[in-house]
Amino acid sequence: MELFFVHLPLMSLLKHAIIVAGGIGSRMQASTPKQFLLLEDRPVLMHTLEAFYSYDSSITLTVVLPKEHVTYWQQLIDTHRFTIPHQITHGGRSRFESVRNGLSVIDSKGLVAVHDGARPLISSAVIARTFDQAEKHGNATAAVAIKDSLRRVSTNQNHAVDRSEYVSIQTPQTFNISLIKAAFAHASHDQFTDDASVLEHYGETINLVEGDYANLKITTPEDIWIAEAILKSRKK
Repeated sequence: MELFFVHLPLMSLLKHAIIVAGGIGSRMQASTPKQFLLLEDRPVLMHTLEAFYSYDSSITLTVVLPKEHVTYWQQLIDTHRFTIPHQITHGGRSRFESVRNGLSVIDSKGLVAVHDGARPLISSAVIARTFDQAEKHGNATAAVAIKDSLRRVSTNQNHAVDRSEYVSIQTPQTFNISLIKAAFAHASHDQFTDDASVLEHYGETINLVEGDYANLKITTPEDIWIAEAILKSRKK
């Protein structure tokens, strides 16, 4: 069935953000999941929510957490006196299931940004670009050019590839809600590594927008050090 969308002015569309925070932090060499690690004395996930709230205080925020992490998150909220409004839903066995669970609690039309909870340095400018372009084109994914040289590795050999033909994909990935819900409903498997791939599998062309090299994903211990340096530089 072909879907048709009426493009209304951006300010008239309801905006949502699904913050996926299901990581266990295995590469962080820490017992605490990476989204709860302290970054300038507050959990990473709080910085992420604050970034979206700073962009637009009327945005509806949904945090997707593993069921076993919900109580701990609520304790952190009390400890840090965190007051930004958000709803919580449980994650699934895969990113696909977690995002689908997040989408299921949104019952309105409009736009939704899906963002990694472990990307706390997302700027309002990048968030705005994805919402603006998703309103125009139905979807928008943040991406940056690759700085390093690339080589393709196969069994017992490797060869150089042209890095100009590739980009590094980030989040947010922002969508018309009806469109991304339809894509998730028709997906034939759940092994997608990001949400734009689900939409592409549905048959849509992915619209890339300029991301930000500072929009790093907290994955390894040195990422916390880098993130702290970036935050300090923003205060100067």
